[in-house]
Amino acid sequence: MAEVFEVYVKSHFSAAHSLRGYPGDCARLHGHNWMVEVFVRCAELDELGIGIDFRDINAAVKDVLVGLDHCDLNSLPLFTEQNPTSENIARFLYKEFSRKLNTRGIHISRVKVSETPGAGAFYWEE
Repeated sequence: MAEVFEVYVKSHFSAAHSLRGYPGDCARLHGHNWMVEVFVRCAELDELGIGIDFRDINAAVKDVLVGLDHCDLNSLPLFTEQNPTSENIARFLYKEFSRKLNTRGIHISRVKVSETPGAGAFYWEE
């Protein structure tokens, strides 16, 4: 059986959003301290026993999240046609992190985005 390692990092950003067409309070502009967890699968370890350096993951996360931090997400081109929901943000982040980090033996397995401590969304591709 093949070995698989999955490592993760947590990060966060602060941003406002509103949900166009939502029948409730979330239709109004409001903010969250969004929590982001990035899960990375590694098929092999290097000579030090590392699948991927946490610093590499953190650098990619920081590079992507700086574009979301302290923004009105609805004003970003990505969210002019779709609502900046936890689901859509998770999908966007998954694709960006995959573009930056995926190699032959390393790939993003899933991304979790939480808008509150008890509510959020995972995104992955099968």
